[in-house]
Amino acid sequence: MNMKRTDLAKNMAKKLDGRLKSAAIPQRFAEGSASLATKRAASPEQAAAKLVSVACRLPAELLNRVRDRAALQPGGMNALMALALDHWLATTTAPAAADGSSTTA
Repeated sequence: MNMKRTDLAKNMAKKLDGRLKSAAIPQRFAEGSASLATKRAASPEQAAAKLVSVACRLPAELLNRVRDRAALQPGGMNALMALALDHWLATTTAPAAADGSSTTA
């Protein structure tokens, strides 16, 4: 028996409605949401470390050397890059802008 397009849509809506009514309430909306708040409060070091991803292009040889060194560094590649950039910024002076304006905000 062929069904009309509207009848098919009605049947699909009934199936979806039935699935939604029979599904359990996700933990993020139920009692589990209170435990999420305590987990967030319990780990302030994760909340304090706001990491931002940065993409850059490096020569293959340099990248291989960095990967080898990162394997020995606790914290891996992220800790090594943070340490290297921190050291570089501490030891170098900022170049003056060509037009005389400041590059820092």
